[in-house]
Amino acid sequence: MRIYRTPAGWELETDDARRLALPQDATPLTTREDLHDYLQRIADGSGAAIASPGARLLAPIERQEVWAAGVTYLRSRTARMAESEAAGGTSFYDRVYQAERPELFFKGAPHRVAGPGEPVRIRRDSHWNVPEPELTLLVSPAGRITGYTIGNDMSSRDIEGENPLYLPQAKVYDGSCALGPAILVAGPLPASTGISLEIARGGAIVFRDSTTLGQMKRRPEELVDYLYRDNSFPDGCFLLTGTGIVPPAGFTLQSGDEIAIAIDAIGTLRNPVA
Repeated sequence: MRIYRTPAGWELETDDARRLALPQDATPLTTREDLHDYLQRIADGSGAAIASPGARLLAPIERQEVWAAGVTYLRSRTARMAESEAAGGTSFYDRVYQAERPELFFKGAPHRVAGPGEPVRIRRDSHWNVPEPELTLLVSPAGRITGYTIGNDMSSRDIEGENPLYLPQAKVYDGSCALGPAILVAGPLPASTGISLEIARGGAIVFRDSTTLGQMKRRPEELVDYLYRDNSFPDGCFLLTGTGIVPPAGFTLQSGDEIAIAIDAIGTLRNPVA
């Protein structure tokens, strides 16, 4: 099952491809601990209204914070080591890749998150910017993984590479994150789940690559466990799990580029670059 957020509310796409309008409950939908069972009861019932076709999709976030994990793929470790070499930070990323404790950082509040078709931004004071396609977890207030979506962790590689202490400035700014198009409400995803990235410029593909969840070193449950240590999330949170796709050093995003991130069973998240 997949759920979509629209200006009129939430919609449910059932396993048999029906599209149903979800009731406007007092409790925000995405904070529910019983999200799968709740949606299954609606899908099995007969009283839900048919959703209007073609509604504009919004980012599938309500009041959650967005957090992110870094250096969870070997490809990301290698890229981070290269970009921080001049600052003497090459060992930091190798050590965190090997360490028991993962790298976790705050990514943004809901107002900084773009939805499907909405623009993401590159910083005005940066000259080396890339998208980072990531499986993103919907985590309940109690720390249960209740769904999966697609995340784009926009990054200013020159700022982070200048000094690892500049990570918040490289990662957190208006339009630095996108989520969508849907939340997949299902069990754990298999290691064979594919993630792909395409960047188009002037109608032509200028970068394309793919990976699988099997290339991620850390388990999603492990990342959630560390995030919820001594942190409370009354509304739950979204957690980006890191990227295994990094464009080469000579590539940077430009205004007008189109980013498409696809993850098996979830869909494709498309965003223009402002």
